[in-house]
Amino acid sequence: MNGTLNKVMLIGHLGDDIKMHYFDAGNCIGRFQLATNEVYINKTTNEKITSTEWHNLVVRNKAAEMCEKYLSKGDKIYVEGRIKSRQWQTEDGTVKYASEIQVTEFTFLTTKKGNENNKQIPGTESPKNTNFDPQNNGLPINDLPF
Repeated sequence: MNGTLNKVMLIGHLGDDIKMHYFDAGNCIGRFQLATNEVYINKTTNEKITSTEWHNLVVRNKAAEMCEKYLSKGDKIYVEGRIKSRQWQTEDGTVKYASEIQVTEFTFLTTKKGNENNKQIPGTESPKNTNFDPQNNGLPINDLPF
């Protein structure tokens, strides 16, 4: 195998709301921390231990705007991306380093904002599946006989 792979998959909870940064050309990035937990039992004390790992995530442009709109602290999300390291120099000359997850795909698993906006009005029905022709006895239109 000649290629390499830089892929991260995480499921966790947001540590805070999305911090947005806007640029001149209309582009933007959103930054947030994601907490993942590992739970295990200490064999000597039989104590349940929870270890939390924090990940710095970066989303760009439309994805950042969508995350800002629907996500808030504590929400659960699935993300895919790649690890990216960067460095910069502060005003006092100190070199700083950071490792971040550049998010390429995401799925909202639980959202407080989404639950508030998606509450169904009492007395309304959910949309019906209209992929079936009633003359075909409930079979899909493109159903093959074999």
